[in-house]
Amino acid sequence: MADDKVDPNLSYNKFIFSVFKVLDAPVTYFKENIVTPLHNRNKHYYYHRRFNRVPTIDECEVDEPLCIFEANEQFKRDRGVDANILKILRRRKTECMMYNGHNAPQKCQKVTEDYEKASTNWFIKYGDLGAAATVVHAFMKQKHRMIWERRQIEQGTGKVLR
Repeated sequence: MADDKVDPNLSYNKFIFSVFKVLDAPVTYFKENIVTPLHNRNKHYYYHRRFNRVPTIDECEVDEPLCIFEANEQFKRDRGVDANILKILRRRKTECMMYNGHNAPQKCQKVTEDYEKASTNWFIKYGDLGAAATVVHAFMKQKHRMIWERRQIEQGTGKVLR
């Protein structure tokens, strides 16, 4: 007997669904046939912006301010990326130490070594430069380090004087 009764909401639902289909069909067609193929052809991930590498400061002429400016911007981006990598490694080390507790020295050895190596390399490249350092300061630091290392080697023997 309940099957003979007509559901009053059924015709209303059919009407609403047909209106939805009429409004949705062009949008879906546009998305599937135009937008999606364009996205598949030109995949750009917004969170991995790539900048073209520019000449470094040692490749710039002395009187070329645009090249020096671009090299300085490149240096700032590289320093920021290296600092964030170091921050991630530091966080991994801290989380490993907290998670493993008293077993941390054995279980977190690889993470600790990675962090120590990265922090040493970061300090060699950017340490003691300060917040307002430019690419020229970093280049001079590198030059002075190379001169210092060259002076530490005995002439002709290849042995380090320490």
